[in-house]
Amino acid sequence: MLRFFTKSDYLLRETFLGLKRGGWMNWAAISTVTVLLFLFGISLQASWQLEGLLNQFGSQLEISVFLKTGVEATTLQPAIASLPDVTDVRTISKEQAWNNLVQEMGVADIQGATQQLNGNPLVDEMKVKARASEQVASLAQQIRQLPEVDEVLYVDEAVQRIAQLNHGLNWVSIWVTSILTLTAIAVITTTIRLIVMARRREIEVMQLVGATSVWIYLPFILQGITFGMIGALVSWGMITGLQGFISKLLAEQADFIQFIAQGLILSPQKLILLPLSLLGLGCSVGLMGSLFAVRRVALR
Repeated sequence: MLRFFTKSDYLLRETFLGLKRGGWMNWAAISTVTVLLFLFGISLQASWQLEGLLNQFGSQLEISVFLKTGVEATTLQPAIASLPDVTDVRTISKEQAWNNLVQEMGVADIQGATQQLNGNPLVDEMKVKARASEQVASLAQQIRQLPEVDEVLYVDEAVQRIAQLNHGLNWVSIWVTSILTLTAIAVITTTIRLIVMARRREIEVMQLVGATSVWIYLPFILQGITFGMIGALVSWGMITGLQGFISKLLAEQADFIQFIAQGLILSPQKLILLPLSLLGLGCSVGLMGSLFAVRRVALR
C-alpha cells in the first residue's frame, strides 16, 4: 500500500512539474481542446435537440383521413387505433363537420343551406396522431390502403425541413470535429514533445539508472490526458452557460416559441451523457497526442 502511494505521489509530482514547465504551450493545447470540445458538444446537443423537436412536432402532427360516402368513422376507429404506430384517433362525423363549416361561413339557416345542396355533401373524417414524426408517412400509407378510406392528407413539410437540417448538421459537425481533433492532437503532440526535450537530461539519467520507458514517459501521457480533462470541464461550463441563457430567453417569448422550447429540453440521461462524452473525447485526444509525442521521442 505504501509503495502504491509512493508511486502515485511521484507520478503526480512529475505530471505537475511537466505542466509547470510547459508554460504558455499548455494554454495553447488546452484552448485548442476546449474549442474542439465546445463545438463538438454544441453540435451533439443540437442534434439531440433537433431529434426532440422532430418528435415534438411528430406528436402534434395529425393525419386527416376522409372516409368514403356512407362509411361511419366509428366503425373504422377500432381498426386504425389498433395500428402499432397510432397514439390517438379522433372522429369527426359529417354532421359535426357540416355544422362547423356553415358556422364559419356565417350561415344562420343551417337547414336551408342543407336543403339547397340536397343534403350534407361532406363525409366522416378521422384525425390520427402518430407515435413519432418519422412514422407519419408510413402510417398514412397503411391507412390509405384501407378500402373504406377515400383520401389521406397530412402536412409534414416542417418536419422534413427539420430532418434535413439535422442531417446536414450531423455531416458538418463530423467534418469540423475531425479537423479540430487532428489539430488538437497536433498541438498536444508538439507541446508534450517540447516538455520532453526540456527534460532530456533527466530522462537520460533515469535511463542510466535502469528506469523503464513506461515509468519515464507515463507522466507525459498523464499531462496530455490532463489537457483533455481541463478542456472538457471548461467547454462543459461554456455549453451549460449558453444553454441557460437560451432557455431563459425562450421562456420570455410567445406560446409557440415555448412549445418549441419544450422539444429542445434534453432528457436526464442525455444531460449526463453530454459531459461524459466531452470528457471521453477530451481524454482520448490528450492520450493520442501524448502517445504520438512520446513515441517519436522514445524511438530516437
